[in-house]
Amino acid sequence: MPSVKDVFSFDDYMEHLFQVGFQSTELAKARSIWKQMVENDVFVCLGMTGNIIATGMRGLIIRMLEKDYIDCIITTGATIDHDVIKSFEEYLIGDFEMDDRELHHQGINRLGNILVPNKVYELLESITMELFEKGGTYAPSEIATIYGKYLYEKGKRSILATAYEKNVPIFSPGIVDAAIGLNFYFLQQKVPFEIDVVRDLKNLGNVLYPQEEVGALILGGGISKHHTIASNLPRGGLNYSIYMSTATELDGSLSGAKTKEAQSWGKIHENAKHANVFGEITLTLPLLLYGWI
Repeated sequence: MPSVKDVFSFDDYMEHLFQVGFQSTELAKARSIWKQMVENDVFVCLGMTGNIIATGMRGLIIRMLEKDYIDCIITTGATIDHDVIKSFEEYLIGDFEMDDRELHHQGINRLGNILVPNKVYELLESITMELFEKGGTYAPSEIATIYGKYLYEKGKRSILATAYEKNVPIFSPGIVDAAIGLNFYFLQQKVPFEIDVVRDLKNLGNVLYPQEEVGALILGGGISKHHTIASNLPRGGLNYSIYMSTATELDGSLSGAKTKEAQSWGKIHENAKHANVFGEITLTLPLLLYGWI
């Protein structure tokens, strides 16, 4: 067994990350797995919750796409919300202890310590109504592509636009649980409009099942995490998996479940390489990607 290493600078820390202990050692394991996924040209799925896109981590996701590290995204509807809005408007940094009743009176929504004005959702609604004014039936991945094409043609540097450019599919099984879901409800009062979520099960299967090896970087929990691991069940489970989350397994939740629990379900292969990093994404993701981005 290696000894614990005292570190005296950030460079020293990154060089001896495995020997620091606690979550730094787990992060070192995750970086090793990420390195193997990148160097072995593994098909990589990024599973993430949409709140992350409200933060500055949106830029790192864009860079991962630009550098061809990501082959597939599975996420929540809020990713579309925030990515479209932030292509045109800025969010502001506030404080976790702000007066929320006063913010409500000012027409400002608080997401942790990030402030999102109500007016930006008017912009999102106008874009949605423009793109889908003729109605129709769409799978969530097709909806993401339409937004991506719109942003790409507008010259915006965004997740949706870059995924469109790189032909990286974006799946969102819970797409209506977001601001665009409410937009679609309003739209449906005017024109025939339907979302075919089941169609994307086939689309996602067509993407995953031919792959020799599939790895996943999963940021956060919930539906995006479960859909990422469950969709790999028919192919024998993920071959590589990195979980990064603040949730615990003590309540039996999927969000807090560790990678080894997914092995019992066959969602992660018995011989898979896997790691669990406990920590908030705006702190852990930059450290994971340090040297690659």
